[in-house]
Amino acid sequence: MSEKYIVSARKYRPSTFRSVVGQQSLTHTLKTAIASGRLAHAYLFCGPRGVGKTTCARIFAKTINCEHPTPDGEACNECPSCIAFNEQRSYNINELDGASNNSVDNIRDLTEQVRIPPQTGRYRVFIIDEVHMLSQAAFNAFLKTLEEPPEYAIFILATTEKQKVIPTILSRCQIYDFARITVPDIVQQLQYVCEQESIEAEPAALNVIAQKADGAMRDALSIFDQVAASTQGHITYQSALDNLNVLDYDYYFRLVDTFLSGDVMQALLIYKEIRDKGFDSQFFINGLAQHLRDLMVASTPQTRQLLEMNDEVAQRYGEQSAKLSPQFYYRALDLCNSCDLNYRNASSKQLLVELTLIKLCQLVAPQPTQQAVQPPVQKITPQPQPQQAPPRQAAPAQRPQAQEPKPAAQQAAVVPPAPHPAQAASAPHPAQVAPHPAQAASAPHPAQVAPHPAQAAPRPASAGMPAGRPVARVGGNGPRIMVNVSNDPQAQQQEAVAATVPQRSRQFTGEQMQAAWQSYIDQHPQERALCTTMSYALPKQVEGNAEHYVMIVGSPTEQKNVEEHKQALLQFLADQLQNDRLALDVKVSEVPIDTPKILSPREVVEQIKQHNPGFTQFLKDFDLGLA
Repeated sequence: MSEKYIVSARKYRPSTFRSVVGQQSLTHTLKTAIASGRLAHAYLFCGPRGVGKTTCARIFAKTINCEHPTPDGEACNECPSCIAFNEQRSYNINELDGASNNSVDNIRDLTEQVRIPPQTGRYRVFIIDEVHMLSQAAFNAFLKTLEEPPEYAIFILATTEKQKVIPTILSRCQIYDFARITVPDIVQQLQYVCEQESIEAEPAALNVIAQKADGAMRDALSIFDQVAASTQGHITYQSALDNLNVLDYDYYFRLVDTFLSGDVMQALLIYKEIRDKGFDSQFFINGLAQHLRDLMVASTPQTRQLLEMNDEVAQRYGEQSAKLSPQFYYRALDLCNSCDLNYRNASSKQLLVELTLIKLCQLVAPQPTQQAVQPPVQKITPQPQPQQAPPRQAAPAQRPQAQEPKPAAQQAAVVPPAPHPAQAASAPHPAQVAPHPAQAASAPHPAQVAPHPAQAAPRPASAGMPAGRPVARVGGNGPRIMVNVSNDPQAQQQEAVAATVPQRSRQFTGEQMQAAWQSYIDQHPQERALCTTMSYALPKQVEGNAEHYVMIVGSPTEQKNVEEHKQALLQFLADQLQNDRLALDVKVSEVPIDTPKILSPREVVEQIKQHNPGFTQFLKDFDLGLA
């Protein structure tokens, strides 16, 4: 007949302080107290489930009654007291389940037992498990005994919810907080069990079991038995995933790769693949948030120790985290958290998750509109300057006639635009910077029109034009040219630089403007004051100018706030509408703007009475009123 099967959680339950998993500092304190003889009359062991509270209470009770304890504070397991304890027939240890024995009568029975001294050994130990389940009357009945017990009585209270124990009980106990068992400690214990049971297990599979246990050693052993039974003694990573219905982290790695590339379609296909496997969408979004959190933790060596996984997987997290910026983590985690909060109330939960994935793909994806504004670099060879503008270019009105040329020669070159207006203003450059198109008409000197590259040839400077003064002219929507004329010999040896900044002038409708306006509000929720103002102060087109808008706000404070963000707002609208000629004026309304008033419940009732006189009689008939 085969030996009776015992589950691992009972078979490998620790019997000494040395064999307790993950509570080294706490067990060291208990052993030191036993070795020095400094024992309290009441202890409170609290912590999550399955971390060894009751087990440590039993080991403590056995050790303090051991007749021949070891020098390091362990029980000998050979004396009659230890043998009786191991065989579960010791009369010096009494256990009480607080969940099923929570009345005053049960506490009175316990008090009667406390009066009986031990027949063998030195102490009688009373272990009350789930002590937070005792009623208020039972707690009060237990106070006197707990405060002044006989010298041979020691109480050990165990609970998973310390906050439910009344303060008068807490003040009479030494409190020991048990910590969650880490994943490496659980994996090490599972490897020991595998060796004892002759079971083959992949380290990755044991890591999955340890993470599923969520810090509870008892849960880990129970899950281990479940997986081992289904795999017939050979536990693989895939078998652990299938048995525990755990989503493989490879899916999350693939998803983050799609976020990096901005591949929305592939992200949606991966999400469909996950749903087809039967995983709940909320479980998936929470797992994605946990994966992003682990990537953020793995991005720096200081926080990498917070990863509870084996070294191989941790290295993979570190490699992918190096491709992402801290700003991505913050915004991505915020999107996942918002999806989780709104999941319960969403009418289309699948659409909510898909929208979240789309937004995640847009956090890193490059903007195609910014590539179109990069013009090719061209160089114009010098040519003699004619007295009149070339026939290919339209001459401006009232253009002065060119005079006799001077011997000084000039050269012009076309260069790409500055990447950003703010950078162009601060970046040092030997060339003269071209003015804005709106300022070109007011330039002190008319510009020379840039000839076609094929017709470019050396040309002298215009006669009568002051040396060393820049001239500029904007030719419609084309490039802006800057020519620097100088008689300085050193300046004659250098090329005068010309800056070209193509102006986007795509036409747009009022509806497209409103859509871009709302898009800014949706993408900048952190700017609450600005978005609130923008939501009611919609831009209105100035008559006769399709690119000029005015925004009417309610107060100077709102005007100042909009002006502070105006540059970024105009840049955003220009990128959305592909038009750099947008102008926005912010004005304060001369007439106070009516805003919706929030009524109190009493005001609501009064308004109903005014519009419906019969409502007053209705309240009287049913004796109704406001509290």
